[in-house]
Amino acid sequence: MLIVLAFQRLRIQLLSTTLDGSAATFWERLTERGECSPRFQRRGSMISTPTGNKLLDGLAAQDLQRLRPHLEEVAFIQKQTLNAPGALIEDIYFPTSGVVSLIASLGDGTAVEVGVIGPEGMVGTPALLGSETASNEAFVQVNGNGLRMPTTVLLDAADQSSDLRRRLLRFAQALSFQISQSAACNARHVVEERCARWLLAAHDRVGGDELMLTHEFLGVMLGVRRAGVTVAAGSLQRAGLIRYRQGRVTILDREALEAAACECYRITTDEYDRLLA
Repeated sequence: MLIVLAFQRLRIQLLSTTLDGSAATFWERLTERGECSPRFQRRGSMISTPTGNKLLDGLAAQDLQRLRPHLEEVAFIQKQTLNAPGALIEDIYFPTSGVVSLIASLGDGTAVEVGVIGPEGMVGTPALLGSETASNEAFVQVNGNGLRMPTTVLLDAADQSSDLRRRLLRFAQALSFQISQSAACNARHVVEERCARWLLAAHDRVGGDELMLTHEFLGVMLGVRRAGVTVAAGSLQRAGLIRYRQGRVTILDREALEAAACECYRITTDEYDRLLA
């Protein structure tokens, strides 16, 4: 009899908690104590969780909610190709860590980086501009993770939301500006300045002071032979800005590295801030 009465009192307390509007507090207490399984948590709390990609997290809540069910977590492995020149862009990638490079290839086999993408953006912008195929190769430069979704799903969502479409196109414009600025930089600035610029851009996206980069990769990034990489990295290392050993670059003095870079780093960064604010 005592057990039945105790159960009834508990039932009344729970009902009154709901009636006086404090049910949310009760739910939060359960969640904080670990008594509520995540699969039963309210959908609102799941939807508000940041994705780790700045482009996605900057979207309006309803636009992000429309995309979330179609986002799939994937790992980015160094040298992995995400898009190949002339191949269909079947998926869009939103990096949450790591660095993806856009590569232009010449007839003699020479490859030069023309753009870099990280957690601030997406891979697959030609699809937003009406192209079904990629113009440049996109491959993973620094290991990381990302979110993948079918291209058709993103395009359909952009057709339904002008705000989403505007946000995506502003990133496409920022990337286009970066590519054009890189062309000017490669033509006019010395390799040491360009190396400092690239290391800063990678540092911004990786979120740590260590970058796994071989001579071969740095050569592609800078459009120079291995000897040119040795000269540029050696110069920055002797100045105490970086440490470069066995394919590992460590940023030692970020402020001095910015001073050593050409103006293209700051110009590009400011334009990204303006377009993606």
